[in-house]
Amino acid sequence: MKLKKILMLGFVVGMMSCSTSVDYCPVTASDNDLVFPALAQSWDEGIPLGNATVGALVWEKDTALRFSLDRTDLWDLRPVDSLSGDNYRFAWVKEHIRMRDYRPVQKKFDEPYDRMPAPSKIPGAALEFPLTELGKPVLVRLYLDNALCEAIWENGTRMQTFVHATKPVGWFVFKNLTTELEPLLVAPQYKKTGNSSEASPVSGQDLQRLGYEQGSVVRKDNECVYHQKGYGDFSYDVVVKWKRQGKTLYGTWSVTSSLCGEQAEEETEAAMLRGLEKDYAVHLDYWKNYWAQSSVALPDSILQKQYYNEMYKFGSAARENSYPISLQAVWTADNGKLPPWKGDYHHDLNTQLSYWPAYAGNHLSEGLGYLNTLWNQRDTYKRYTRQYFETEGMNVPGVCTLTGEPMGGWIQYAMSQTAGAWLAQHFYLHWKYSADKEFLKERAYPFLKDVAIYMEQNSIVDSKGVRRLEFSSSPEIYDNSLQAWFKDMTNYDLSLMHFLFDAGAEMANELGIRAEAEHWSKLRSQLPDFDLYSDGSLTFAKGFPYNASHRHFSHALAIHPLGIIDWSDGEKAQHIIRATLKRMSDYGPDYWTGYTYSWFANMQARAFNGEEAAKALRTFAECFCLKNTFHANGDQSGSGKSKFTYRPFTLEGNFAFASGIHEMLLQSHTGVIRVFPAIPSTWKNASFNNLRAMGGFLVSAALKDGKIVRLEVYSEKGGHLAVFSPFEHKVMEYETQPGSRIDLVVK
Repeated sequence: MKLKKILMLGFVVGMMSCSTSVDYCPVTASDNDLVFPALAQSWDEGIPLGNATVGALVWEKDTALRFSLDRTDLWDLRPVDSLSGDNYRFAWVKEHIRMRDYRPVQKKFDEPYDRMPAPSKIPGAALEFPLTELGKPVLVRLYLDNALCEAIWENGTRMQTFVHATKPVGWFVFKNLTTELEPLLVAPQYKKTGNSSEASPVSGQDLQRLGYEQGSVVRKDNECVYHQKGYGDFSYDVVVKWKRQGKTLYGTWSVTSSLCGEQAEEETEAAMLRGLEKDYAVHLDYWKNYWAQSSVALPDSILQKQYYNEMYKFGSAARENSYPISLQAVWTADNGKLPPWKGDYHHDLNTQLSYWPAYAGNHLSEGLGYLNTLWNQRDTYKRYTRQYFETEGMNVPGVCTLTGEPMGGWIQYAMSQTAGAWLAQHFYLHWKYSADKEFLKERAYPFLKDVAIYMEQNSIVDSKGVRRLEFSSSPEIYDNSLQAWFKDMTNYDLSLMHFLFDAGAEMANELGIRAEAEHWSKLRSQLPDFDLYSDGSLTFAKGFPYNASHRHFSHALAIHPLGIIDWSDGEKAQHIIRATLKRMSDYGPDYWTGYTYSWFANMQARAFNGEEAAKALRTFAECFCLKNTFHANGDQSGSGKSKFTYRPFTLEGNFAFASGIHEMLLQSHTGVIRVFPAIPSTWKNASFNNLRAMGGFLVSAALKDGKIVRLEVYSEKGGHLAVFSPFEHKVMEYETQPGSRIDLVVK
């Protein structure tokens, strides 16, 4: 009853504000909103706001409302000294593998990542508002439709805050204040008394280990400015400006770095001149357009709410002109430490899974931030490839900095031989889903071709004419030990090489470059078959079956996301898929993380098993997410869904969840569009609008009382359309024109 009164009070206050002032932000409630009776007490459970460049987490710390402020290009980019010199060569690594003397390799490449605090993502600052007079808010809500957080106090005070959708600024407004209130800008503690322990990069190392001189916070009138010098010539600035008018306090903040052309003082001043009303109108317009790109309606309320929160975070972390999504994106740790795993770019699955929802979710433009960065950093990758692999062409570091430089770590994966091939798949996917031939010609094929040139030179052809890697690996089997190097090809490396040469041939053929297509096809024909265990399941490598629970499904990459072994290929492929998934299930999830469940759901959907797909996604949502829906890696429920219980949050599990929903509702990777291919039998009512299929087709469909009652396909670019008709129970084929629409209706 009390909560109901508070909600009504907030509504009345909002209506009064809306009619009398411009400093009120109108909001639209949704069943998918996050609603809490109090502020979070931990930074990683804060309400997330962001625009892929700057971000904020809203929570409470020591009786203060706290905004943890961040920016994606806040990085300590000092070089890794050990990644240089005469022995900075894969040939040197292989020599030590042959001698079975691996300790020098670990000391040179692995240990500096754990021991040294940088390179690393670094935090920005925080804004605090003392709550001593106001007390604790009694209602906190994240409005997904509006990308706005609101807090309401029992006395009628109301706070709203949002990160501008297109500008590097955030806004806050307090209404109906009954006490004095001003923001306090709090700098991270880069220098403090006491010793700093050498902590694991998983838990995060103390900021003071970076060795920075502490930056200063300077106040002048209604403005606070914080300047922090980092490593070398790098620095960043945080500025907050505010005004008080009667019972209303409003203001704006910005974070800028020396890597960008923006200045925080100028950005905040410009925002104040534009005004809250104008900025919020632009912000709302952006998010309205974002949400209009696609929609889903699921009968499972848990999956429905989780899905929309995942797509909200994707919209907050991805933009066409932004850096890619790192491990924590624009929500760096606010606990006096560096972020978990240094907040870096992990290309052994993390970045790849993070962008899965861009394709079927019809958010190709947001996905371009990933591809544009990979494209722009090609010179860096090529230099790394020449130095370390001593080949032409291009590979990409498996773990790297903001600017694409390798960081070391477990080099089987941090400097993987096939990381570039998996990243090249995203160029391939963008082309397939967009049907953009110019993108194919100018970006997708050139990127993939460079990787293929490297892969041809990095591989060898043995006396039997079989192309292979001298030593192979599979993330993250046997960690960073000598045993992690396999003398036989792993199914992980092999599947990526199969994909690379197959896709190269397909792309070259599409562009009419026959000689190159034939060359890539020849290389593909030299590769061995995938290794299978006696039960027909995929192994890690010959003699190494999946015989223990493991978090990374590296051995099954050929099933998903590569689709090299697909259900549509017939009984042999189906047997492999069934046996592989069964073996994963039989050995159980003891050492699965949250992203493992999300990935497993995608795989089950590819096997048309809706029940198991939905079950895995529900487990993810209920057991592996914090209250704000962040994926926390370990099981947070205490229900035994994993023996991992640690808490560092990363985002790839969240976005792989969204992709799992897409795979249940729409599949097109075989060239045939299928709607509702993998939904549970208990789902009698479901629908989606404008999910994207390969070929540049937008698909909408509805299920009512267990029957498909609507199926519409819009052709963006024209071309051949193949769709399985649930009404005719067969594949229907059409030649479409750009802008045409095919409506399949109940006969």
